[in-house]
Amino acid sequence: MSILKKHDAGAKYDSERMTPVIRCSICTGEQVAGFRDNATGKFTDVMLLQNRHDLDAFRKKYGIKGEIEKIY
Repeated sequence: MSILKKHDAGAKYDSERMTPVIRCSICTGEQVAGFRDNATGKFTDVMLLQNRHDLDAFRKKYGIKGEIEKIY
C-alpha cells in the first residue's frame, strides 16, 4: 500500500479563482510552479521546476497556455 497518490495527467484548476504562477527565490534561484488564489493572494505550490521539461509538464498537466507570471 502506497501513501503517495499519483496526480491525474489532465488535472484541472479553477481559472476563475486561481492564477498559475512561478514563485522564484531571489537568493537560490529555486523555482516552484503553483497557483495563486485571486481573492486571498495565497500561493499553493504544485511542483518544483528543475528544468524546462518540468515547466512543460506543468503546462501540459493543467492545460496552461501563454505566459506564466513570476513572483519573487
